[in-house]
Amino acid sequence: MAKSQKRRDVPEGAITVATNRVALRDYEILDTLEVGMVLRGSEVKSLREAKVQLSETYAIFYQHELWLVGLRIAAYSHSGTAFAHDPDRRRKLLAHRSEIDRWASRCDREHLAIVPLALYFLGGRAKLKLALGRGKSKADRRQDIAKRDSQRETQRAVARSRRRT
Repeated sequence: MAKSQKRRDVPEGAITVATNRVALRDYEILDTLEVGMVLRGSEVKSLREAKVQLSETYAIFYQHELWLVGLRIAAYSHSGTAFAHDPDRRRKLLAHRSEIDRWASRCDREHLAIVPLALYFLGGRAKLKLALGRGKSKADRRQDIAKRDSQRETQRAVARSRRRT
């Protein structure tokens, strides 16, 4: 759960609450979708304090609706016990019916996972960026590391040659 202001994580003008960089490491991202969330007041206040954990969160389809499972939003620091929320409850996600149906059929056909990439506020509303991903094997991760290292070495060599001239 690292905070990131990179353009790939959130749209411009959004206030980042949390990102899930582990998902970028463990999954090959095929498609992304921005959805809203059904939240209670104390949950929104906790989100504004960035008291959220995205690391083991995933989305499921249940009765033609999209639900978020495993998102932990800690209790708001100034709320009493009477108005407190359950930190581990399932949260309903808001998306267009056509998008939900398209993703549901694609998940069934291709055996894909739905993982959150970022949680942010856009225009005063909490938004979640979901990704449709295929799990990477260890060999795929090693190839990514090797590619990243070779690009880094190339950039260093170019920088060295520019300094010499």
